[in-house]
Amino acid sequence: MRMTAVVTGSSGRVGSAAVAALRDAGWDARGFDRVGGPATTLVGDLRDPRARRAALTGCDIVVHAAALHAPHVGSVGDALFQAVNVDATEALLDEARRAGLRRIVYISSTSVYGHALVPTDRAVWVDERLQPRPRDIYDHTKLAAERLVASAGIPSVTLRIARCFPEPLPLLAVHLLHRAVGLPDVTAAIARVLDHDDVTGIFNIAGPYAFTRADTPALHHDAAALISERLPEIAAAFHDRNWALPSTIDRVYDSAAATEAFGYRPVHGVHDLLSQN
Repeated sequence: MRMTAVVTGSSGRVGSAAVAALRDAGWDARGFDRVGGPATTLVGDLRDPRARRAALTGCDIVVHAAALHAPHVGSVGDALFQAVNVDATEALLDEARRAGLRRIVYISSTSVYGHALVPTDRAVWVDERLQPRPRDIYDHTKLAAERLVASAGIPSVTLRIARCFPEPLPLLAVHLLHRAVGLPDVTAAIARVLDHDDVTGIFNIAGPYAFTRADTPALHHDAAALISERLPEIAAAFHDRNWALPSTIDRVYDSAAATEAFGYRPVHGVHDLLSQN
C-alpha cells in the first residue's frame, strides 16, 4: 500500500518541488499551503486548527517546509515570525501526535549557524558539529522549531538546506562552489531520507563541492588561486564569461553526514550550471 505524505508550504519553491519528487518516488503526496498552487491540494493556514487537522488526516508522514524566510526579515514583525515558524510548528507537531503520524521531515536552513559562519584565519568548515549562533529572527525561529521537532516524541529528520533560490548567474556560480545547493538535490534528499526509516537527526544538505577541510586556510586567503589549481575548467569558464573568481570564500557546507546516513549524493553543482548556460 502506498504511503501518504503531506508537504506544508507546497506553493513555495522547495515545497512544490518536494511534492513532485515524492509523487515520482511512488508516494501519495498532497500539498498544503495558505495560497493555492499547482502542487497544493488543500489551501489553509497552519495557524488554523481545522486546517491543520484536515491536512494531516490520513497521512503517514509530514514534510514541514512552510515558513517565513530570510527575505522576510525587516518586512514583517518578529511576532509574526514567532507565530508562523515556531507556534504553528508546535501546533502542527501536537496534531501529528494526535493523528499518529509515523515520521516528520523538517526543512530547516544552514542559516541557523548564524554568527558561527564568520571566518577567522580560515574559511569555516560547516558540518553538524558546528554550534548554531543565530543572528536574526529568522535564524532564531528556525532553530527553535528544530528543537521542537527533535523533542516531539515522533521520529524526525531535520534537513538544514543550503542556499537554494534563484540568483544572477555569476553569483549563483560562485555560491555553487561552496554554499548553495541545486533544487533537484534538495528534493532528492527529501525523497531519499524517507526511504530510510531508521534515520533520525539533523543533516546539512549542500552541493557537490570540490574542497576539503584542509583547504579552508587557502580558501580564506586566496580562493581564486585554489579554484584555478583545483578546478581549472571552472576558472576557464569564468574567464570566458568575464566573471571574476572570488578572492575569498568564507565557508564550505559539508553534507557528508547525509551521504553516510542515507546515501545523499548531490550532483547539481557549478559544472551542471555552466554546462547549461
